[in-house]
Amino acid sequence: MPQDSPAPHAQSTSISEPEAEELVHGICFKTGPPRLLGAELEWLVLDTERPGSPVAPDRLGDALDAVGALPLGSCFTVEPGGQLELSSAPAASLTECVDGLQADLAAVRSLLGERGLFLHGSGRDPRRPLRRLLRGTPRYEAMETYLDRTGPGGRTMMCGSASVQVCVDAGYDEPGPLGYGRRWRLAHLLGAVLVSAFANSPAREGRYAGWRCSRQGVWGDLDPRRALAPPLDLEPRTAWTAHALDTEVMCVKSAEDGAHADTAATWTVPDGLTFREWLRGRGPRPATAEDLHYHLSTLFPPVRPRGHLELRMIDAQPGDDGWLVPTAVVHALFDDPEASETAYRAVKGLADEYGTDPAPRNPLWRAAARRGPAAGPELRNAAVACFRAATEALPRLGASRQVLDAVGGFTERYVLRGRCPADEPQRPARPARPAERARTAPTPIPGKDPHQ
Repeated sequence: MPQDSPAPHAQSTSISEPEAEELVHGICFKTGPPRLLGAELEWLVLDTERPGSPVAPDRLGDALDAVGALPLGSCFTVEPGGQLELSSAPAASLTECVDGLQADLAAVRSLLGERGLFLHGSGRDPRRPLRRLLRGTPRYEAMETYLDRTGPGGRTMMCGSASVQVCVDAGYDEPGPLGYGRRWRLAHLLGAVLVSAFANSPAREGRYAGWRCSRQGVWGDLDPRRALAPPLDLEPRTAWTAHALDTEVMCVKSAEDGAHADTAATWTVPDGLTFREWLRGRGPRPATAEDLHYHLSTLFPPVRPRGHLELRMIDAQPGDDGWLVPTAVVHALFDDPEASETAYRAVKGLADEYGTDPAPRNPLWRAAARRGPAAGPELRNAAVACFRAATEALPRLGASRQVLDAVGGFTERYVLRGRCPADEPQRPARPARPAERARTAPTPIPGKDPHQ
């Protein structure tokens, strides 16, 4: 789930290729009955008075430091460009997940509001220039150096993108709608539907001008293997293990002990070294288990196995509670057997039509990112079937009235009309001040509780 346990301290002893394969098998797919749910929410932090302008780095850094001091139940992190991320604790129900995140978001919004800042949900930051807030951090120094080799998309991804990532358990190690093989395949086949329905990163200029989900375009143009899915026609563990070991190493911690270096000067960025080649002796030093754990954290496919399945293809959503919809819909389509079966049938037809080339470079994914639900009637019909199945399943999963209303409203406003959030005006709206909220509040009906 989102708050992973720290990787075991790896032994500075080297590991062999078979040992590495066994480790990937064991840590990336933890099978069993689906029980837990999680969500990771990334937000842009904007200035209340000047939402179209970047926030001064010192001011943004001070505000994020203050957020980090809050007693939150979620894990708080800062992305390289200053995007704020809250990752829920693994939750036993949708209600538990939602309640925990909403409580933390309320505390964060209150603190930021006192500083004239607010959270904005958008998949891509339109403000320019993009600047990296986190400096001197070895991971991001190395990542920037590595991704610069493939073009400007890496810096855009690091400093100007935001998403809603939903995490579900891998599932049973057996056939059926809750089996991990079926859930792995469903996650990839469903991805194009989620990209199109939740597209919220429109671009009006540059390489992705006209795209509804330009964030997905950026991801698709990164390192040819790092952001791709492995082939779907292979057993998931086998496919992912081969894919991970045959992907280039982003960086090597080259301090004396090889494990706990914490300054950028002690990290190197090799050119063209895969982890498998490192295991076979090509690296600057022997590879360890901790090196492998770290390497896995630098892979960014649209569905990432981390014990659970992490769905990474959904843009950050508009509004304070827009994130509720993808979280609830993904939960329903994966964890309700009836809805899962309906969704699988709906998206399998898309695979039959467009093929199963690795996402996100699959033609259907590209079309979904460019045009959203307007990419074609097959995609739109699959989205309608999936959202209807989720709507029917959520009461069975104990969803609250707030969640049901949010999903129902989104389905009516967007899905049934073949639209997505990117089709709406993209001007960030600053939060209303207390006095303005009082002026615009509805007049209470006599005898009725206005909060009901």
